[in-house]
Amino acid sequence: MSKRPVPRLFVIRHGQTEWSQNGRHASTGRTDIPLTEHGIEAIKQLAPKIVGPGKLLDAENLCHVWVSPRQRAHKTFELLFESLDELPPHKVCEDVREWDYGNYEGLTSEEIKEKDKYWSIWKDGCPGGESVEEMTKRVDAVISEVHEIHRKYFEEGEGRRDALIVAHGHFSRVLISRWVEFPLCLGTHFNVEPAGISLLTYNHRNLKEPSLTGLNLYAM
Repeated sequence: MSKRPVPRLFVIRHGQTEWSQNGRHASTGRTDIPLTEHGIEAIKQLAPKIVGPGKLLDAENLCHVWVSPRQRAHKTFELLFESLDELPPHKVCEDVREWDYGNYEGLTSEEIKEKDKYWSIWKDGCPGGESVEEMTKRVDAVISEVHEIHRKYFEEGEGRRDALIVAHGHFSRVLISRWVEFPLCLGTHFNVEPAGISLLTYNHRNLKEPSLTGLNLYAM
């Protein structure tokens, strides 16, 4: 059995935006909105508590980092690690973008219910955007990539312990649900706050037992 520390995946939702503040659905596939001033300040206050040698996010432990290309996610990443001489190596990619809301882009839940009073993103997906099946497939592919990175570290000593994803609310909830091998629809039961940190790892030092170990850590 490996004596290395159990590998971890940190998932961070971007900081506050105008739409996350007022409950609007913001698809990162189509709308690129910035952090609010409050969102920026909150992350600046959070960063010294969690980033640095021996802290929760230690750049020396980071092996792979995925960042959504939407400015609110990338700005969150930059603000968290701005105290370092340089940002940790990272990949900016569409794989970790938000669920594409399609025709419901920018609408409140109330406005969507006026179109379809029985609609639920968790069972219906989004017309003109991503279906439940498409979202499941995309997130499962990211998880498979993380699992293989973790396996190589834990079993072969390749790389480092930690991986990090900086992304969005619905994406994070889907990822948490699929990480613990639940159907996507159960993601509705995980509340992910702006700038909240989720910690995904494994029970009993067994990579076949993925677990949710922390939710909304340090959420403001």
